[in-house]
Order: sequence, then C-alpha cells, then structure tokens
Amino acid sequence: MKSIFREYDIRGIFEKELNSDIVKKIGYFLGKKVDNDYVLVSFDARVHSPTLANWLISGFNKAGKKVILAGILPTGVNYFGNFQKLCLDGIGSVEVGAGVQITGSHNPPEYNGFKITLEKDPFFGEQIYKLGDEILENDIEIEDNFEAINYDLKSQYIDYIVNQFSHLQGIDKKFVFDAANGVAGVVLRDILDRLKIKNYKIMYETPDGTFPNHHPDPSEEKNLIDIKKELNNFDYGFAYDGDADRIAFLDKKYNYKGDILALFFAKNMKNPTIISEVKATQVMYDEINKFGKAIMYKTGHSNLKVKIRETNADLAAEVSGHIFFNDRYFGVDDAIYVTFRIMELIKNGFEFDKEYEKLPKVYNTDELKVNTTEDKKFKIIDELKNRLFEDKEKLKIKDIITVDGVRVIFENGWGLVRASNTTPVIVTRFEAKDEKSLEEIQNILMDLLKGIL
Repeated sequence: MKSIFREYDIRGIFEKELNSDIVKKIGYFLGKKVDNDYVLVSFDARVHSPTLANWLISGFNKAGKKVILAGILPTGVNYFGNFQKLCLDGIGSVEVGAGVQITGSHNPPEYNGFKITLEKDPFFGEQIYKLGDEILENDIEIEDNFEAINYDLKSQYIDYIVNQFSHLQGIDKKFVFDAANGVAGVVLRDILDRLKIKNYKIMYETPDGTFPNHHPDPSEEKNLIDIKKELNNFDYGFAYDGDADRIAFLDKKYNYKGDILALFFAKNMKNPTIISEVKATQVMYDEINKFGKAIMYKTGHSNLKVKIRETNADLAAEVSGHIFFNDRYFGVDDAIYVTFRIMELIKNGFEFDKEYEKLPKVYNTDELKVNTTEDKKFKIIDELKNRLFEDKEKLKIKDIITVDGVRVIFENGWGLVRASNTTPVIVTRFEAKDEKSLEEIQNILMDLLKGIL
C-alpha cells in the first residue's frame, strides 16, 4: 500500500489499493493538517470517482472539517477554487484551507488518486510520504458520513474565464478540441459559447471514465491521430488529458510542445522570468535568455509550482503540456486557462508556424524509458553521475547539470538521464544540432547506463 503515496500525488488501483479504509484515513489525517474549517473536493470522470469522494468526505468529517463538494470538474478548476472566496448559502463568504481533486489523470481506467493543495501550495514529496506513514501506522474506525455542502464552483470559474478573455469575442479562426472523454468538456462549451466563438468542434466531449475513443494522454502521438485528421478542416487544435491540467496544441503543420509554447508566451511578455524542466529543449533556454531570464528546474508539476512561488516567475512549463501562468493567473497548471491564452496570441496575430520555423534547427528524441525497480532507480542515477564526473574529460563533456538526474552537455547537444518520481523507470531524452551528434550522444549515455543496469 505504501507505493500509492507518490512524489506528486496519491495514486493507485480502485478498491485493490484505494479502498474504503485507506481513503477515509486519507481524509481524516489530511483534515487534521488543515487549520481552516473548510476543504474543497471535486473529481474527474472516472466511474469510481464519486465513491472515492464519499469515502474521502467521511474522513474529513471525522476530522471535524466542513466539506465543500464541487462535483465533476477539471483539476484546474479545483486549483482555482483554492484562491477564491466561495459564497455559501446561509453561511457567507469563505476561503478553503485545502483542495483535493480526485483524479487518475492519464492513467488507465482502473486507476484513480488525489491531487492535493494545502493553504494554496502543492502538498507533495515528504508531506505525502509522511501522510502515508501516519495512515499505515494508525488503526482508526471511520464511519460513513457523506455530509457536504454542494457548491457551484463550475459557474464561478466560467464567469471568471469569460470575464478575463472577453476580448476574444469575434475571433474568426476555426478551432477543434479533443476532450478525450475526460473533464475538459464539463466547462469548455459554455465558455466558448459565452465568448461567442462560433467556428469550433468538440470531439469526445461527454465525460466517460472508460475512455472509449482513445487513452486521455495528449503527450502520446498515437492519441492525437483523430484530432490531426480534423485539422484538415480547422486552423488550430487543442487536446487535453483526463483531468484537463495538460494540453497539446497543434496546427496543420506542427505539434507545439510545452517548452516551445513557453518560449512563445515569453516573447509576448515584458522582461519575463520563465521556469522549465531538465527535459526542455536548449533552444528555449537560449532564446529566452536573449530578452529575459530562463531557469532550469526539476521535472514535476508540484516542483514547478513551488519554484514559481519562490522566484515569482511569470510562467513555468513542462514539455508534456503542464503550463503554469503566474502573470495574470495563480501559478497553477490549468489547461482550460492555457487554451484561451493561446487563443489570445492567435487573435493578436502571432504566427506560430513562422515563429517556430525561425528557431535554430535541432534534432531530438521523445522520452525513452528504461524499466528498473523503485529501490534501484535512484542508485542507478547516483552511479551514473559518478562515472560521468570521472570520465568528463575523456568523453569531452562541457558540463553536467544535476538539478534532476543528470543533464550532460556536449559540444553539439545534450542528453538527460533521470529517475522517474512516479514510476519504476529511468527516463532519457537527447537533443543535438545534427543527426550524427544526436546518435553519438545517445550511444555514449545509453552504453554507460547499460553498464550499470
């Protein structure tokens, strides 16, 4: 059971790992950490999410908390709720001390989990591990108590987005959206219609936790096949993961990854500070540093949220499509909000394809994963670091960045080897100025890695 308590969230298989006893205890022991009286709960489209909500609510009630239940919503709307005053009938305006989104994100349908915000900050890492220890070490009976205050956070969020992007009315481009039977469709159509955006189509809009059309992970090209076909008739496409905190943005020519989008947004900011991860293209860092400041940091949405607060950066982004605006938003990853920031650039005449083609040409790989075990993965990275520093001159290495795994800089490119924080795999990625250098860098690091495995 300890394996469900992960670096960024709690996640496991419904009933097998996330059973009534464990989930009630999550609510109880988490509730004991919340100073405020109120906690916010919402959930994704998975068929077992309402059941998990009831168990979690029972734990919160046992801990003496008052639960505000917002129903089925994107994760970004839950994050949004942590920064708002919620007007409760007969009570008045309150703020919440914690928010929990019940979601399995892009995992297979049998999975579910909890993304947690505590006092507006991500609850992750050692906090989650310690919570797990408390839960597994204590035996407490928690009765069913599903009492909660139902609250229409959906309407409050839609009003906010419509108000923020009222200037998009009249945009004349054609848009297609792939909600992937996740929760993006819960709010998307209402926002588009209220903004009077007429030329659009939403694919797989109805939430369905069995994901009958394709897996809800837009970082995998195979899950973008359907929307790419639709782009024959539309100008731009947007695709979302299951809980709509990640986005893929495409036009007829390109799929723009999160790091490239970060660069494009930065170009439209004054003196920007931008954070990205060790997997991001060097092109992004080099280009942003010409007119602003780019910071390389650890992979992981919780890590980037913490870093954005520490630095007060304007924006953070992961290659996979988690994008966090902090200039006019709350520094959280909300793919619905990101959608309309992209539309804003389009309306202002930003030409994505032409700007992309101006960038220095590089060759890179997708993430390449090597299976290992939970107890070995970090030891493997430590051993790899030692060998790289020992052989730095022999391998003609310019620099070794150890902020998250090892990003090894060579004359013509770089390679990344890091341990995943969420699965028992080693993640690698490579980039170079030409295909020959890409192959050479990949061979050097993969041969070293194989020698350790």
